[in-house]
Amino acid sequence: MNSIRERLLREVVARLSLAVVPIPVLRYPTAPVTREASPALLLFAEGDSITAHANNRVDRLLVIRVVAIARGDDAFDQADLAMVAAHAALMRDTNLGGLALALREIDCEWETEEADAGAVALPARYEIRYRTHVLDQTQTG
Repeated sequence: MNSIRERLLREVVARLSLAVVPIPVLRYPTAPVTREASPALLLFAEGDSITAHANNRVDRLLVIRVVAIARGDDAFDQADLAMVAAHAALMRDTNLGGLALALREIDCEWETEEADAGAVALPARYEIRYRTHVLDQTQTG
């Protein structure tokens, strides 16, 4: 069985994929998103830290970054609409199907790249609080 962290990330991908159909959701893309593949939604896990230990339980904090990528004359609109849908999908159930204790938005900022056909990247960061058993990261705490 996969770790709670991996199951959380898969749950996020599934929710985002349903929310932004037909826009592709790419987890940790290894190559830049091409013009032809835009718009797209990217998911990155930025870090996973331990916040507390108590009674054979480990409280953890997973930080994810969701990035809407779009190009062209309506890039800002495309990125914004994708992020609105992604945010709603994530916040609809902040326990992510019982895997998490909580999910909350941290921040969001606009990035533009004029040299690349008016590319817009809208990244939003979220933190997911969850708990595992001290001896088994596949078990919730």
